[in-house]
Amino acid sequence: MTFLWVISGVAAFALFFYFCQAGFNYRRPSVLRRLHAASRKRLEAEITPRQKDLYFGGEDLEKLGEDERPLAQLMLECGEGNKVYGGNSLEIITSGLRKRELLLQDLKEAREYIHIEYFKFGGDRAGREVREILMQKAREGVEVYFLLNNMMRGSVPRRYFRAMEKAGVRVLPYTHIRTGLSQWFMHVNSLNHRKLVIIDGKVAYTGGMNLNDNYFFRWGDTHMRITGPVIARLQASFLDSWLSSRGKADGPMSRYFESAFPAQEAPYGNKLMQVVVSAPEYPRPTALLCYEWVLKHAREYVYIQTPYFVPPKSLLQALKECAGRGVDVRLLLPGWIDTPLVGPANRSYYAECIEAGIRIVERFGVFNHSKTLVADDVLTIIGASNLDARSLYVNSEMDSIIYDTQVAQDCKETFLKGCTKGRELQLTEWKASRSLYQKFASGLMRLFHALL
Repeated sequence: MTFLWVISGVAAFALFFYFCQAGFNYRRPSVLRRLHAASRKRLEAEITPRQKDLYFGGEDLEKLGEDERPLAQLMLECGEGNKVYGGNSLEIITSGLRKRELLLQDLKEAREYIHIEYFKFGGDRAGREVREILMQKAREGVEVYFLLNNMMRGSVPRRYFRAMEKAGVRVLPYTHIRTGLSQWFMHVNSLNHRKLVIIDGKVAYTGGMNLNDNYFFRWGDTHMRITGPVIARLQASFLDSWLSSRGKADGPMSRYFESAFPAQEAPYGNKLMQVVVSAPEYPRPTALLCYEWVLKHAREYVYIQTPYFVPPKSLLQALKECAGRGVDVRLLLPGWIDTPLVGPANRSYYAECIEAGIRIVERFGVFNHSKTLVADDVLTIIGASNLDARSLYVNSEMDSIIYDTQVAQDCKETFLKGCTKGRELQLTEWKASRSLYQKFASGLMRLFHALL
């Protein structure tokens, strides 16, 4: 019996260190390089020279101002596909009902293919609405590929997806042991946290909203509907994820890049964008470097929304140093959080942030799931990455940088409007309001920051 207790203790200790990333380096590109190399090789072999020049030339980098160009160059060094694309139109969506309206209509109008990559897909009303359209389009002969982060399937039964497959939808789990032990071992603690829809190469959706009732009907969040050349980057990213997960793609890759689809009319037109893709097998933590660069170079303000604020040490230090230089650094965080363990972890950082000059506003009422950054009226980040170790080191993520003054100013106004629906925390009052139990819970959850 003693021997069993010892074995159990050793196993528990090993699992704790594995999931907390102590002694295990998740940034080991050699483990999965061959999978991504195969997908890149096929893409390069099957698209035409003209398509390569048109979509992967990266000449729009020169259209950026001198202040923003170093960030764009850094993101490009982190991933060869992180190009800057001009001539894009977009609508920034802050209402789940608006996303539902636009997405369902665009899905119904699909003629050639629908590619979807999602973190959460519900069996509720929102999920069923999307599923029914996908099944109908598949029956009509439209190619429908659905890459699902299967570890977050939750209570949705397998038969829910079997019905989709029977209708002709190709449903593929992002992580499965049949993809190979090395990939499964690397991804067992890594989630595909991206949210992406591409329709006929003409319209794309990406941002923070998943596909279930919380995001369509209950919570606040930020998403985008995009048209224009940057869709090529989104398409290449999806195909890489699909093929790396052992998905099968019919026909040559060139058919997904057949023409330079023009940007459609939208609230914001002719914008420069850079889609930044990150994953644990990539050499560098792309999203983390992006945020730290902005904080290091900001001059006037940095306004950030995030539901989960459990920053790594380097990011926390960058936030403090930015505020210490006199930059107006503000965080808009939710007053209540859908994941009970994250709330105490979030609040464990509040006092030291406020002491460093960072202004924190807690917003109550509707849970705000937005992940955005706006800085100095020059750039905006809208994406899927939370400010925690899991998003910045472990998960596969997708974020978009918009280099535009109009977008930045409007997003700043949206941020400030959100602040009016909350209350700014004051250091003395905050410390006095914390019970001994709350302090203990925050300290305990902070120890497990890498798990959250």
